[in-house]
Amino acid sequence: MNTTAFSRITVMARALLDAATRFNDKGGWVMSSHVAMSMMMALFPFVLFIVALAATLSQDIDVDNLIELVFGSWPDEIAQPITSEVRAVLASANSSLLTVGGVLAVYFASNGIDAVRKAMIQAYRDTELRPYWKARLVCLTFVLVGGALLMVIATIGLAVPLYLRFVADVVPSGVMGWLASDTFATLLAAMFLGAGVAACHIWLPGRRRRFSQVLPGVVLTIFLWALAGTGFSYYLSRFASYSATYAGLAGVMVALIFLYLMSALLILGAEFNGALEKRARSGQDADQPLNPIATTNFSELSEREDGGLT
Repeated sequence: MNTTAFSRITVMARALLDAATRFNDKGGWVMSSHVAMSMMMALFPFVLFIVALAATLSQDIDVDNLIELVFGSWPDEIAQPITSEVRAVLASANSSLLTVGGVLAVYFASNGIDAVRKAMIQAYRDTELRPYWKARLVCLTFVLVGGALLMVIATIGLAVPLYLRFVADVVPSGVMGWLASDTFATLLAAMFLGAGVAACHIWLPGRRRRFSQVLPGVVLTIFLWALAGTGFSYYLSRFASYSATYAGLAGVMVALIFLYLMSALLILGAEFNGALEKRARSGQDADQPLNPIATTNFSELSEREDGGLT
């Protein structure tokens, strides 16, 4: 391992330690619970609205496939109680899901995004300079664009198998087998998930950032989500007995705890990027020191922002 690579690994390790320390000191666990509760309140009505809208716009969209897109990456023990309730409501749904109920669903979903926005601002040490209406409009845009993308993906999921049947004779069998495998589906889901996390890092904080600037935190979040999801699923299947503690609320409590864990890791990823930015601004880990004037200004700005968040 050369000196440059070792130096970068050292920088990443120190930044991760700084991020974990600041996450704990600046109320990251409390903010995670706020994000988890907001997302829990937003998720169910939003999924109902999107599924009802998709079924109304096109009878060809597979509702099961659309639900799988939303909850496919969740452990089965967590997703199953929620998806069963979604299907039960849809079985007796009417047009109210697309009128007043739809407006309320979008509003509650935007509350969940707004909670993520505030957590991102704190983690990145930013200051929100946008007026309230503009920040709220960003959250509503996230909800509407996310719902539209879900329906587009569901449509593509219906069209791609049909297209592959026409080109099966000219495509190698190995390629066809890989496209139909769980590995490809997992990779595709990870790509869309990564795009969503990157969008949160780029658009929600108070200051716009390039994709290359947020990439370390996005990769860290996706990696930790994969580990946490696998570990939590194993824990539920082997050790947990939430039904004995929460009775009929067991499914809801498990989902809430899962969202709490995922929210904490999302905020930690933003804290990681924030720690890297702070080190770059102060020049602590740069090969060449930053301009003294610029370094002083950024350091003072960081201290003021940290003080304001205490």
